[in-house]
Amino acid sequence: QVQLVESGGALVQPGGSLRLSCVTSGFNLDAYAVNWFRQAPGKGREGVSCLTADGRAVYPDYVKGRVTISKDNAKNTVYLQMNNLKPEDTANYYCATDLTINCNYYLIAAEYDYWGQGTQVTVSS
Repeated sequence: QVQLVESGGALVQPGGSLRLSCVTSGFNLDAYAVNWFRQAPGKGREGVSCLTADGRAVYPDYVKGRVTISKDNAKNTVYLQMNNLKPEDTANYYCATDLTINCNYYLIAAEYDYWGQGTQVTVSS
């Protein structure tokens, strides 16, 4: 069955960097898009980035220039590199897939059926 397992979350100071990983199984990573979402306390899940099946990345304006999504098909792993982290980036970060090839709904959590358990990122001095 489809599984996604995130790791890499940590406590980091403002201005720092982190790389999150999402190990996937149960589907071909080179055939489907994968998304990163985040959820801060008291808020809904918001899209952070998405990578199409053929490797095109999309980002919302609120993270553009600070995050990079990538994947290693051989390792069945999707990465999220985050730089210049801010306190408002504090959240639980999730990877997800809707088993489609594009990122047409990458900002809409309700469109996604398969989720990992999340990894906590805390940005604080």
